[in-house]
Amino acid sequence: MTGSRSATYESLSDGGCGLLPAREDGKLLVSGDDAAGLLDGQLSNDVAALELGAGCRAALLTGKGRMLADVRVLRRADGYLVLTERATLQVLYDRLRVGALGWQAQIAKRTLELARVELIGAGADGVAAAAGFAVPSAALHASTDDAVRTPDGLELFAPADDEEQTRSRLIAHGAAAATAELAEILRVEAGRPRWGNELDEQTMPEEAGIVDDVVSFTKGCYVGQETVARLHWKGKPNRHLRTLELDDPVGEGAPVTAVDDPSRALGTIGSAVLSPVRGPLALALLRREAAPGDRVHVDGSLATVA
Repeated sequence: MTGSRSATYESLSDGGCGLLPAREDGKLLVSGDDAAGLLDGQLSNDVAALELGAGCRAALLTGKGRMLADVRVLRRADGYLVLTERATLQVLYDRLRVGALGWQAQIAKRTLELARVELIGAGADGVAAAAGFAVPSAALHASTDDAVRTPDGLELFAPADDEEQTRSRLIAHGAAAATAELAEILRVEAGRPRWGNELDEQTMPEEAGIVDDVVSFTKGCYVGQETVARLHWKGKPNRHLRTLELDDPVGEGAPVTAVDDPSRALGTIGSAVLSPVRGPLALALLRREAAPGDRVHVDGSLATVA
């Protein structure tokens, strides 16, 4: 990959394709006759309803409805591939292993064996197809054995020993090296929370605005269901995920306080970027009194809740 050209914000919007650097993640393969039932009882979305080649996002929850992991589940020919952040892999594995007692289900770690290579930009499909990958349908989380559809492009799967060869092949077929910072700009512009930034063990899906993505209200029981349903239908979350349009750039973790009372804490910045189009932007879980249109203090500067 030495000497490869670099992707830019403009090129990704104009038919280009960016190849992101490798980052740590976690992967489990759940297989067997009871695999769908096991996952359905532990995760918040309707895994049993997935058809071959389909996928969904889901959450692993505590009994009180707080998140332990943000996951994606892909139904493949060899079982259900479950993707999560590396930091939440062990808690997910332990929970599924305990839940699998008495079930015809096998849980295998695939983190080290299977490489996940990320492509972003409008040209991701063309580059992946030219490099010999089977491209999934346009539906979010749709998958093949080779790839899965993401909000910004595709993630490709290859044996870990072939990762560098795969990356070189993608560069040869038109991908340009992209930075993790560029991917973060796209994520924050879209208002998508990420584990370790806006999502953690204290977050409920309703607060993060991801209920429609990760929760099924029609499937059978799962851990945390009662609390999640009660908050969604009858409650008012104490916090909401908000985009902040900043007057000045700030850092992650910066405090957000009320303009009329700087001693009143509203939250902290989860992610902060400098958008080429929208200027300084941030995502934060803020107390519900910080409504869209309000002005707030952020680390000595001001911002508008967007």
